[in-house]
Amino acid sequence: MRWLLIWAMTALPALAENDKAGEFDYYVMALSWSPNWCEIEGDFKNSEQCDPRHDYGWILHGLWPQYHNGFPSYCSTPERAPSRSQTNAMADIMGTGGLAWHQWKKHGVCTELSAAAYYKLSREAYASVVRPPVFRKLTKDVKLPALVVEDAWLKANPALEKDGITITCKQGHIQEARICLSRDLKPVPCGQGVVRDCRMKDAVFTPVR
Repeated sequence: MRWLLIWAMTALPALAENDKAGEFDYYVMALSWSPNWCEIEGDFKNSEQCDPRHDYGWILHGLWPQYHNGFPSYCSTPERAPSRSQTNAMADIMGTGGLAWHQWKKHGVCTELSAAAYYKLSREAYASVVRPPVFRKLTKDVKLPALVVEDAWLKANPALEKDGITITCKQGHIQEARICLSRDLKPVPCGQGVVRDCRMKDAVFTPVR
C-alpha cells in the first residue's frame, strides 16, 4: 500500500507537467444556469453571483481546451496572470471575477493565449450562441427532462448538431449546457469524454428570480 501512495504522489504532478499550452483539439464552452447553481451551491457560499440585484441566466462557466479524450489543465505558460480589473471585467458574463480567475488558472493557461486574448475569445464564444429565451419566461420551478433543455438549445441554434452539445445535471437540477467548438469557434462534434448527457426525466429548473 505504501508504494502505491508514493507512486500516486509522484505520478500525478508529472501528468500535469505533460500538458503543454497550445496542444489541444477543440474547446468546450460550459454555460451554467445561474439560478440552479445558486439554489444548490451559490446561496450557501453567499456568492455575489446570487445577489438578488442580478438577474443572471445562462452564464459562462468557462472555455476549456479539450483533447478528443481528456483535457489539459494547469499548464505551464510564460503569460502573465490577469489583473484583478481584467477578471472583474468578466463578471457580467461569468457571474464573478473569482470564477474568471479560476478559469484562467486552470484552463486559460493551456490555450497559449495571453489572459486578455483568452478572455476576449471567451466573450466571442459566449456571443456566438443564442441562449434560448424560453427559460427566462419561467415563473416557478419546473421539472423536465434534460432532453427538453437540449432541444431548446438546438432550436435556438440551427448550426448546432445533437452530437455537439450535452446537458449535465447536478443534485437533481439541470446544471450546464456544454457546447463543443473548434479553435475558430465553429460547432464541432464533442469527444467521447464530454458526451455525458443527463438522463433525468424530472430535473429541476429554477427561474430567474
